[in-house]
Amino acid sequence: MRVGELARRTGTTVRALRYYETAGLVVPRRLGNGYREYDPIAVRLVAQIRELMALGLSVEETRPFVESIASGAGEPDVCAAALATYRSTITGLQERIGRLTAQREALDARLDEAAGRVVTGRPVPGADPGALVGNRLPALEFHGTDGRPVNLGALGPGRSVLFVYPLTGRPGVDLPNGLLEITGARGGTEQAAWFRDHHAELRTAGAARVYGLSAQSSGYQRELVHRLRLPYPLIPDPQLTCARALGLPTFTAGDMTLYERLTLVVSDGVVEHVFHPIPEPASHARQVLRWLTKRRSAGRDEPRM
Repeated sequence: MRVGELARRTGTTVRALRYYETAGLVVPRRLGNGYREYDPIAVRLVAQIRELMALGLSVEETRPFVESIASGAGEPDVCAAALATYRSTITGLQERIGRLTAQREALDARLDEAAGRVVTGRPVPGADPGALVGNRLPALEFHGTDGRPVNLGALGPGRSVLFVYPLTGRPGVDLPNGLLEITGARGGTEQAAWFRDHHAELRTAGAARVYGLSAQSSGYQRELVHRLRLPYPLIPDPQLTCARALGLPTFTAGDMTLYERLTLVVSDGVVEHVFHPIPEPASHARQVLRWLTKRRSAGRDEPRM
């Protein structure tokens, strides 16, 4: 078979096959006209190389396995060289895992130290969030955890759900005791998970998009998105830009200021509804879902003109 057919049958590229040829692993016959002609066994050889590379072996480390197949010696795993290659690769992986584990533990320690410095102060109320209903959001620009720009004044057509929360915790790291005493401060992680679990239902009920916003850093939020596999982006606002522009209520926490929990439903750029206060953050997504469903049933989900 020609190189193009071999590439198609093995799901690889002609360039990769040329490399395997240079390495002496999959060598075609040269025809009188200069074309390369591969024997049928080349399909199995290439498949073996790709399978072993997916397990972490280099192209050169696949040599004893490929040579075993090419020689017709039987199963490619049953030879001393193959066993030695397996052991060497496993040792290399264990060393990499050790280095990555040490890096993760160092990062965890820094994150834990930063979280432990959060202590509470007295609430700092802003304007009544309910007064935002009917107002158009200003053009405040952020970058979400997905790397895309977010302009609150131009979220897009249809309804957007923006839930604002104080902060989220991490597994194995307790929130400071004082913070737990503030009504509504707990439950950020559970709330984010509930919006994740009901995300498809919220979209079906009329939410074109969902965002979460807090005063925590982008790095802290990205950790949460990755850990919980959130299908929507979070918006970091450590400078409390929304608090100043919209008068959203906050509370102080030592040298930090955090948002009180509330949720805005924004329809075509205009605040349509505000949920505040939110006494049960873990199940708040259901409350939003019921509201959206009710609006849709009432025929009030048409876009504004």
